[in-house]
Amino acid sequence: MFGPKLALARATGALSRRSGRGGGTTLPGRVLLRLAPDAISRLGAQLQGGSVIVSATNGKTTTAGMLAAALQAAGRVPVHNRAGSNMTWGVATALLEQRGEEGLFEVDEAWLPRIAAELKPRLIVLGNLFRDQLDRYGELEHLADEWAELVAALAGQTGFALNADDPLIADLGRDRELARRPGVTYFGIDDPSQALPELQHAFDAKHCRRCGAPYVYERAFVGHLGHYSCPRCHADRPQADVAATRIDLEGMRGSRVTVRTPEGETELRLPLPGLYNVYNALAALTAALRLGIPLERAATALGEMEAVFGRVETIEVDGKAVSILLIKNPAGANEVLRTLLLEAHVSGDPRGLDLWIALNDRIADGRDVSWVWDADFELLAGQVRHVACAGTRAAELAVRLKYAGLPPETITVEEAIDRSLDRAVASADGSLFALPTYTALLELRNLLAKRGLARRYWA
Repeated sequence: MFGPKLALARATGALSRRSGRGGGTTLPGRVLLRLAPDAISRLGAQLQGGSVIVSATNGKTTTAGMLAAALQAAGRVPVHNRAGSNMTWGVATALLEQRGEEGLFEVDEAWLPRIAAELKPRLIVLGNLFRDQLDRYGELEHLADEWAELVAALAGQTGFALNADDPLIADLGRDRELARRPGVTYFGIDDPSQALPELQHAFDAKHCRRCGAPYVYERAFVGHLGHYSCPRCHADRPQADVAATRIDLEGMRGSRVTVRTPEGETELRLPLPGLYNVYNALAALTAALRLGIPLERAATALGEMEAVFGRVETIEVDGKAVSILLIKNPAGANEVLRTLLLEAHVSGDPRGLDLWIALNDRIADGRDVSWVWDADFELLAGQVRHVACAGTRAAELAVRLKYAGLPPETITVEEAIDRSLDRAVASADGSLFALPTYTALLELRNLLAKRGLARRYWA
């Protein structure tokens, strides 16, 4: 009886797409899981090459996209939830509608234990854990505990690629069972020149999960990601097997990175900007090596990949370049702000930045938007020509920016995404940088698609 259920779910997806109402990446999976709750495990078992899961608070979409590019360069086309629907129904839809011998799935942090238990993946890539949507996820320690239980359950049958620079992630690899094959590969940054001058306010992992002692940081790169040690139980940062030893950030143009790996050294020329995308590339490269992709082939693929929508994609709107950078929590927002300031420095443009920031408080964003007070918007003081505030919490965002030191006359407020964007584009003196939260990004994506400025993504 499984076959007719598959056929019905596929037909539902086809009808949804023809109707033009969206839902193509979620509705078929929802219908299938209602008809057959074990559909993910049954379809996943048919993938002869097994599955890879990528999860993180920040960067899982880009990391999965990078790994997909490396797989395709090696002649392997995975079943992949590339549209970004990363809960059970998105994974189920990809398994239902795509054909391939192996799976590549980005998975929401809270759904990781359930989906991994059903797929029993050959490799899990874990990038980071940051404070994000506390009203939905709860505290970081709760998620870390759930992930630790998952890792312990899969030890000995699943491989892991873990971020050595995140103490919450690195600690997952200390289980004795993981010393056995297939084990753990760590990745991280070994270039001290990229360290922050001081720890950021958005600093999440302060205490050792094993003994509770405060971590001692030698250096931090992004939020709490860095080189740390525990003075009490010595749960220190492990040595990275895949490490960025030299990083040259070049603003919005991307970065040049020297990487040391077990297969030798390579040079990455990343088209995506920011230190956070260096971490994404290290995660993807580590996974590619674990999957048997030759080092140079993987490195070339990472250098040629296109931006995922909303992750530093640039689109021309009314003759002006609009670069879209998703923000959704303090750590991620801070990295976007650092990237914009570097771009202003590299370009040498004295006019200041033109920004469009859209803050929503819908369920997928998290109802609690107090995180904007932990993001370092103070970095923008003296660097902005004009900023347009949009979204359901546009007024609160404007207040935050005023407290950050931006002159009130540089700030405008218009909740409607379409009207606000049009005004921001019209007033921009050159390029416009768009910083939407998650549901605002979806609204922006559909708006641009309707205008023929971006390909339509069903969500």
